Amino acid sequence: MNFESAVGFGWFILSGTWATLQLTVFSCLLALVLAMLAGIGLTTQSVFVRIAVRTYVEIFRGTSVFVQLFAAFFVLPFVGISLTPIQSGVLALGLNGGAYGAEVVRAAINAVGRDQREATIALNLTRWQALWWVVLPQAVVLMLPSFGNLAIEIMKGTAVASLITVSELTFQAQTVRAQTGDTAMPFLLIMVTYLLIASVLTSFVRWLERRFGRGIVNVNV
Repeated sequence: MNFESAVGFGWFILSGTWATLQLTVFSCLLALVLAMLAGIGLTTQSVFVRIAVRTYVEIFRGTSVFVQLFAAFFVLPFVGISLTPIQSGVLALGLNGGAYGAEVVRAAINAVGRDQREATIALNLTRWQALWWVVLPQAVVLMLPSFGNLAIEIMKGTAVASLITVSELTFQAQTVRAQTGDTAMPFLLIMVTYLLIASVLTSFVRWLERRFGRGIVNVNV
């Protein structure tokens, strides 16, 4: 492969970055919303809600994301729900990530000290007021490191979307490999690209940790 061809194929591979970023951002947002709702649901006093949420968590943690992806893309049309490959990828990755994130939220909420909860009773706050104004702001600081890891796992998991023809980084690299027979260049390039995206996610989460950490310190002072 000459230099000009290598550059051309390199840009072709990098064109898949947009699809990877779309999958990462929207899947992380869906996972975050589901994780917060499910995590709070696991700490409620309603047995029905806890059982429903636990069922969701165990199903999506206990089955392969490949199966979930294929179900979203190939099975849902049989019940009248047709999704694009990108939408299927976001749904599968978001549901999967949300199931793992729910346990992070549950553990963080339960880790907030009992004295904080007793203080909310003394202030005559309702349970939901206590959760929103006292417990969650402190729990978020505990969640962030694990959520950062989860976001990176979701980003790396976007590669599975290549199986349903999403033209993301891995799909583009596989296309170049099939056309040129060269394995080293395309996969080295996407490895570096994934690493750069992961570095940005890590830096963002660390910034959030510092930001929220200062807020909690100021409240406690």
